[in-house]
Amino acid sequence: MISDEPRINDDIRVSQVRLIGPNGEQVGIIATSVALNLAKEANLDLVEVAPKAKPPVAKLIDYGKFKYNEKIKAREARRNQSMSEIKEIRFRLKIDDHDFEVKEGHVRRFLSAGDKVKVTIMLRGREQSRPIGGVELLRKLADDVADLGSIEFAPKQEGRNIIMTLSPKGKKVHTQSEQRRRGGQARAERKARQAAHLAAKADEKETAGSNNTSSKQMKSKEGSNAEDEK
Repeated sequence: MISDEPRINDDIRVSQVRLIGPNGEQVGIIATSVALNLAKEANLDLVEVAPKAKPPVAKLIDYGKFKYNEKIKAREARRNQSMSEIKEIRFRLKIDDHDFEVKEGHVRRFLSAGDKVKVTIMLRGREQSRPIGGVELLRKLADDVADLGSIEFAPKQEGRNIIMTLSPKGKKVHTQSEQRRRGGQARAERKARQAAHLAAKADEKETAGSNNTSSKQMKSKEGSNAEDEK
């Protein structure tokens, strides 16, 4: 069984290696035993990174940390890949202006969401022998949505169809982050409005209570004055 893992430390059986330091510095060709001692002194691993070179190239790294970082990178790559979808839009070569605008709106929405868009023009009969009109139509569409996406695969005839792929200019993960940021900002503004509304109500109650107290004091004073006149 052939392992994809590089040879590390005592598994490196050659007599000499071209050593690269932990910061990428070129140490030079030294005995493997000396390189192993350097790795132990630095509390690092001696990892063979180019086994077919003569002599093999080895590097001083923390192999456990290296493997962990590689795993994180692979996970992020899978996550970003799963976030992006390929949407498909189809229409005929003889499409009227209104329908074309509707299709363009769909394309703009997909690109805004961070998805790639596969645009297909379906040809019929004699249209297959003159596909140039379809190519021009797809390029017009690409120009119209150039602010959101660019051509990934240029228009090309495949059998009875002409196909073009557009890719978004921004990644979907960025779009989602922006949506989360806007959502957080909206929630903060909503809480601020609620707090201001409650504060206004409290002020109204306080003002009403103060007015009631003043009114009672005035009535009491008027009653006292009336008794004095008697």
